[in-house]
Amino acid sequence: MLQCTLKARGSGEGTGTKMRSSGASVKTEVWDGKGIAMKILIVEDDAGLGRGISFALEQEGRTVFRAQTLKEAKALWEKESPDALILDLNLPDGDGIDFCKKIRKFSDVPILILTARDMETDEIIGLTSGADDYITKPFSVSVLKLRLQKILERRREKTEGSTVLKSGEISLDTKSLHVFRGEERREVDLTMTEFRLLQYFLENKNQVLLKEQILQHIWDADGNFVEENTLSVNISRLRKKLGGDCIRTIQGMGYLWEDKA
Repeated sequence: MLQCTLKARGSGEGTGTKMRSSGASVKTEVWDGKGIAMKILIVEDDAGLGRGISFALEQEGRTVFRAQTLKEAKALWEKESPDALILDLNLPDGDGIDFCKKIRKFSDVPILILTARDMETDEIIGLTSGADDYITKPFSVSVLKLRLQKILERRREKTEGSTVLKSGEISLDTKSLHVFRGEERREVDLTMTEFRLLQYFLENKNQVLLKEQILQHIWDADGNFVEENTLSVNISRLRKKLGGDCIRTIQGMGYLWEDKA
């Protein structure tokens, strides 16, 4: 149980915001008030088609990144952390299905497959590989936008409906503010800062979080900025209380919560 009252922050309705750290964009809100993902990655080798889809989505206020190869897609994924993925399957340097499977291993972002493969077996393979929806070419841009919006709304409803974050034997309830460990659900006694650190890690599993990024996210009850030394001390305490080696130090950068589930 927490030793002090947790002060909620960043949970209000309305448009999501962005923070900046060391010149890099740091995502603090995935959804805006209407369930719209702000950053979309389009992986499509047809440049003209990619530009057309990009233009249509940008008209709705989304930020769009385009890749024509898997190599470009991987680089943009790591750099931009997109909120949704529109993925072609027939790419010059590989099969989009493999990329879909890889992404789904560590992320639950909405994935919409857009491809010329129109066989039922291809659609089944795509959906069972982790895609949320499957559209065959030729297609209507209006239909694509509607399908994408529906996926985003379903994912938003699912996210908002869940109050428990889990990783391995650790579970954190954002509603009751309790943390449990192991199958016997032993309660872990955390301070406010430790709780918020753990919640932030569980919301960003398998992602490197820069020290500056964490410092911007973790504030004390009076709104004073947390010093880097204080962050290190709290990370150390959290490790001891949770046991195991889930929190990895990434030298010169920050920390990573390794989800081994």
